[in-house]
Amino acid sequence: MLTIWGRLNSHNVKKVVWLAEELGLPFVRHDVGGSFGMDAAYCARNPNALIPTIDDGDLTLWESNAILRYLAARHGGADWWPADPAVRAQGDKWMDWQFGLADAQRDAFLHLVRKSASDRDPAKIAESARNTATLMTIADDCLSRQPWLSGAALGIGDIPVGAYAHTFFTLDMERPELPHLRAWYERLTRREAYARIVMIPLT
Repeated sequence: MLTIWGRLNSHNVKKVVWLAEELGLPFVRHDVGGSFGMDAAYCARNPNALIPTIDDGDLTLWESNAILRYLAARHGGADWWPADPAVRAQGDKWMDWQFGLADAQRDAFLHLVRKSASDRDPAKIAESARNTATLMTIADDCLSRQPWLSGAALGIGDIPVGAYAHTFFTLDMERPELPHLRAWYERLTRREAYARIVMIPLT
């Protein structure tokens, strides 16, 4: 059985758990990281001392997007891991794009969620909001031409961006309208696994 190591309030853990749910994979998850800490046994699995990590049979794997690619390729079939490299790459590119989105959104998240009101820096929040909006405008443009970032159907490219989209639309910060991104996000919110795994309170 698949084992997932990592606390669920981590964006990177959400990505992996959400995909496992979409694929219908049985799994167990152990809280690791943050207030839960990391013991020596976990750090032996992942020498980076980061989350998530998975065990799947004899395989131990870390790095969230590598885990997503592995799960999609092994368990997702053509819907999640198209055989045509060109088709697959159209969704796959959004997985690497998401790292820039995470960097842009980080200050807004940290100041609005992890810091007390007296410790927040409005200038950093505003800059982070602007940088995030600039990137999300790119996603909005893509979604003006197709229903999902991955193409005609929900796919691997939607998972990592989708995990951060909930934060984008939840944080109390300035953001443009971005109607196509909003419609895509609303479709995600109607998915049972997304609502249960990703749409938890930000902490």
